Amino acid sequence: HGLVREAMKMTGVTMGVEITTLADIPSEGTGLGSSSAITVGLLQALYAYQSQIVPAEILAEQACQIEIDILGKPIGRQDQYISTFGNMRFITFGNGGIEVEKIELPSEDKRKLNNSLLLFYTGITRNSSQILKEQKANINRQLNTLCEIKKLAFEARDAITRGALTDFGEIMHQGWELKRRLASRISNSKIDEVYEAARKAGAIGGKLAGAGGGGFLLLCCVNGKQDDVRNALRGLREFPFRFQS
Repeated sequence: HGLVREAMKMTGVTMGVEITTLADIPSEGTGLGSSSAITVGLLQALYAYQSQIVPAEILAEQACQIEIDILGKPIGRQDQYISTFGNMRFITFGNGGIEVEKIELPSEDKRKLNNSLLLFYTGITRNSSQILKEQKANINRQLNTLCEIKKLAFEARDAITRGALTDFGEIMHQGWELKRRLASRISNSKIDEVYEAARKAGAIGGKLAGAGGGGFLLLCCVNGKQDDVRNALRGLREFPFRFQS
């Protein structure tokens, strides 16, 4: 396995270990950043095996080096950083470097946010590389769209910190409508049908995790509409989750 091989090379572990990976989600093509989570976890475990403590920033950068520079995946750096730092973060990428800000919420606000979010598996796996390659090729044509998406990220952070969940759901919907423009395979007729069914049942907004094209659908529901949405999407498997405390 490429990730295992390169993590062992990078940490200097060449023999004497058996590595087994287990996951609660489908292991490939789902948009939840599982490959980056595995890479970060492998690096951490292999360093711990040698009684070494490595700072989070270095773990994140080494995971990026393995996935992007060595294995040539056409991905960004957000998955490696959130896998390393954990919790709820606002991550800014720029020419001046990468800033990782922890979003602090009162426990009750965090509980309400968690309860408002539903995660469903669409049953569709996809090769994100093809979507991301097309998206990259479209950057110049879609620059205004990308700037709008960036603006929405800041608005979403502000809505979360204010506890304005309805606003947050509407921002998710706006972001999804913009994201669909970036590449032809980000959505399809089945995904559109599922998303519209969720919206009609009371979801304010949502998005596919990761590059799109399938995988997991995250929805924002408030005002007690969660069970209505679950019923509307009863053909899909729900994956309950909880934020780290």
